[in-house]
Amino acid sequence: MSTLQTLDRGLRALDVVSRSPAGISVADLAKELGVHRAICYRIVATLEAHSLVTRAADGRIRLGLGAAVLASRFEPHFMHGARPVLEELAEQTHATAFIAAAEADTCVAVMVAEPKDTVLRVGYRVGSRHPLTQGASGIAILAMRPESPRDPEPVRQARRDGYCVTKGELQKGAVGVSAGIGVPNDVEPGTVIERSVGVVSTEGLDIDRAAAAVTRAARLLSQLVTG
Repeated sequence: MSTLQTLDRGLRALDVVSRSPAGISVADLAKELGVHRAICYRIVATLEAHSLVTRAADGRIRLGLGAAVLASRFEPHFMHGARPVLEELAEQTHATAFIAAAEADTCVAVMVAEPKDTVLRVGYRVGSRHPLTQGASGIAILAMRPESPRDPEPVRQARRDGYCVTKGELQKGAVGVSAGIGVPNDVEPGTVIERSVGVVSTEGLDIDRAAAAVTRAARLLSQLVTG
């Protein structure tokens, strides 16, 4: 069977990156593919141009949100199932609820639901972006990764609690509560986009109630990850 070598290499590169949750360097990726580093750079640049991969500040390559878009089309069950879970979370907590995804060193909101009975809300739009190390949603994602001696205390605390609480990190007076969306045991880590679910509101948020609702939503969404 005849194949296109460049396309084949690109798809193989995407597979290797998907199996590297901590990211992979261009040098290591080139070794995996058996190609010169210059060729690997071009492959990565092409995948990056389509948001299928992204490069972190340290140069390591991870899956990009373009891969999440493709996955969502292949797994419509998650997208359809996530909306009612998110809307229920917003109503339970009277706060803006969201699902966020990791892209390199940043955290991006990919779905948002607003409570119907609340006038004063904290704005959080689809596409909102901030560092993974800042804000509850990003820290919750980091807490789902394998433990590392370099983990900052907020990540360690979130791992112990099962959720993360931050105050005023992204917006003055705003409180965020998030939990990582776990990967089922039969799914290989790194083959799905890292995501978290959470709420953001003002100082009046009932944190204990929000934490219970968020962790429950995370469990429900975890069941939808594989569609």
